[in-house]
Amino acid sequence: MQIKITTWNINSVRLRLPLIADFVNEYQPDVLCLQETKCRDSEFPSSDIRKLGYEYCAINGQKGYHGVAIVSRLPLDQIERIEFCEKGDARHIAASFKVDGRPIRLHNFYVPAGGDEADPVKNPKFAHKLSFLDQMHNLSRQEVFTEADTMLVGDFNIAPHEHDVWNHKALLQVVSHTRVETEKLNLILNDGRWVDALRQFTPLEDKLYTWWSYRAPDWAKADKGRRLDHIWTSRSLAPALLGTEILRDARGWERPSDHVPVSLILEI
Repeated sequence: MQIKITTWNINSVRLRLPLIADFVNEYQPDVLCLQETKCRDSEFPSSDIRKLGYEYCAINGQKGYHGVAIVSRLPLDQIERIEFCEKGDARHIAASFKVDGRPIRLHNFYVPAGGDEADPVKNPKFAHKLSFLDQMHNLSRQEVFTEADTMLVGDFNIAPHEHDVWNHKALLQVVSHTRVETEKLNLILNDGRWVDALRQFTPLEDKLYTWWSYRAPDWAKADKGRRLDHIWTSRSLAPALLGTEILRDARGWERPSDHVPVSLILEI
């Protein structure tokens, strides 16, 4: 049985509900993980989402900021919300589903962006981001994320490799590609024995982006992208990986998010 899991920083689920409808009608993901939903749980458009065929919703919302959700055609259970850095921010949601009786645990993250200055002393937002990554690492080491078949997905707000950004040298001091961030993310990846699904199908020497800034007057021509969105799987799921897709065209849709949908296809 094949299953498609998509992650997408939607940058306001209510504002971009028409884009979600267009996407799911054409690309038919079985499970859709959203970040930056920017609404309280009571304001989440659950009824509209159900009309699109996603009967099951796991939501962790917050008024005007952050917010994550998992919407699914498959039943969800064991829903969990982890609070990071004692901030009260809605940045994590987890749920389990079964594929042909095989349970899969799914964690959906929205890692802090970190502000504009890569100095944790001068910039509290950057300090918060580093603390968030440390907590992710600690939870991995405490086997919180180590169920046999597990996925970590979401907007990690870090482009870890040289060709995950449009210009490696120019961005080494820019938040999302600094050495301290990439080292912390790779530590989580390696210590947790995760598989970076996107890079399983695209060599490290090839450019790979999932985000293009709103600031660029012609984002497609400039192509100054970064790979901020990720799908990781436990090694137990590695044999089931069939392929990935980054829907670059979505960045050019009307009133788009600055992130595009990123999908993984598994065969269980």
